[in-house]
Amino acid sequence: MATQKKNFVAKAVDLYVDGFRSMTIGRKLWLMIAIKLAIFFLVLKLFFFPDILNENYATDAERADAVRSALQAAPDTESPSGTPWTNLESQ
Repeated sequence: MATQKKNFVAKAVDLYVDGFRSMTIGRKLWLMIAIKLAIFFLVLKLFFFPDILNENYATDAERADAVRSALQAAPDTESPSGTPWTNLESQ
């Protein structure tokens, strides 16, 4: 049974390798898709996910203490930055 699985996996890998090797236009399309995804996630990171720890805390020790206290805090208490935590289990 193990040789059949290995044989099936090897056949599947060969199928995909051969398919990508014989592509001509597809390679350019996959490159365009990869570039678009990289730009998309870069824009998301820059505009929608600010680095809150760097903005609110000056040193690595302060950041570590804030993360540690946030992980140990009860869900209904306030976070170290003063914003209230929400209890997701009660929703």
